[in-house]
Amino acid sequence: MTSALPPVLRALIDICGPAFARLAGPADTVAGRAARFVAGPATATALADALRLAATRGLAVRPRGAGTKLDWGTPPTGVDVLLDTGRLAGVWHHDPSAGTAEVGAGTPVHAVQAALARHGQRLAVDPPSAGATIGGMLAVNESGPLRHRYGTAADQVRHVSYVDRAGEPGSSDGRAGTRPGGVAVDGVIVSANLRLEPLPAARRWVSVAVSTPLQVHNLVEETLAQLVDPSAIEVDLPRSVPRTTEQPPGSLAVLLEGAPTSVAERADRLAAAIGDRVTISPVAPRWWGRYPFGHDDVALRIAVPIADLHAAVYALRDAAGAVVPIRGSAGLGTVHAVLPGSTPPDRVEAILDAVRGVLLARGGRAVVISAPPPTARVIDVADHHDLF
Repeated sequence: MTSALPPVLRALIDICGPAFARLAGPADTVAGRAARFVAGPATATALADALRLAATRGLAVRPRGAGTKLDWGTPPTGVDVLLDTGRLAGVWHHDPSAGTAEVGAGTPVHAVQAALARHGQRLAVDPPSAGATIGGMLAVNESGPLRHRYGTAADQVRHVSYVDRAGEPGSSDGRAGTRPGGVAVDGVIVSANLRLEPLPAARRWVSVAVSTPLQVHNLVEETLAQLVDPSAIEVDLPRSVPRTTEQPPGSLAVLLEGAPTSVAERADRLAAAIGDRVTISPVAPRWWGRYPFGHDDVALRIAVPIADLHAAVYALRDAAGAVVPIRGSAGLGTVHAVLPGSTPPDRVEAILDAVRGVLLARGGRAVVISAPPPTARVIDVADHHDLF
């Protein structure tokens, strides 16, 4: 009987419907903190009512899309209500001629791309989080390899509609409504009006084996000097492989897009310029567009001018006393690094301090974006809106 339910849950059921509000279960956690309730509003009005209820009762709210980045950032002290955005989904309006689309915040990015591809268009975004939603991507400005050419996820926004934490609707226009860490919304995104790009007719990845950060630096310089208009330049430097193989442990890959003839010519020209062990493929490397870390790792984000990226990576290796896996946008100087989740918190802080000392004079920065909950609660972790 509903009369036996907690008053907050009864109110959430009235707002969202009996099938879309419930007591939280074992999987409904944020950075190890268990939520009390889960609610899934289907409209902006229902979302506003839920947020107004939470504000009135002093409840801590966290929105959840696919949950791919829910544990990232500074851990919350507590979570009362998880607001699931899964029902705020769909391509609500698509104007192919204007190159725009209004998309619900809970829509998976891959679903949007599939819908747009039928019209020969795409969002110029490729967030690495599997299953990432539009709202979650924009909330932290999560950007993948295509950022090299098209800018961040926030750069694709014309405006967003949202509901603030007091339950009042709002709208934020273009770059005026964004901040370095994402779309500047103190609440929950309802939908986003996004700029679209033509779907490229051809794509080729030009890949070359690499073994050292300095080699990566030199290859990036050579790639940029060739004026091949890359859509992305990515690097993968994993932990060293056994010396029984002649293959260097890492790879630099350059994505070229456009008309088939142009792409083929640029790929051949780049391959000739960057030396031996070069491959050209219509298929991305297996590591492309994926984070190098897992849920149980300490994940670092390093951003530095590209001329100094190799210095930052060497500094990280020196501080850690070992080769640290690195992956990300070598053409922008923005990469992710991995420390074992078992690294003691004071050791993580010492490594960060050493790397930051090197980056300070170079205009760079290093932050922890996620860590196992016991570690995240006692070290300096980036704010949820300052992750990218």
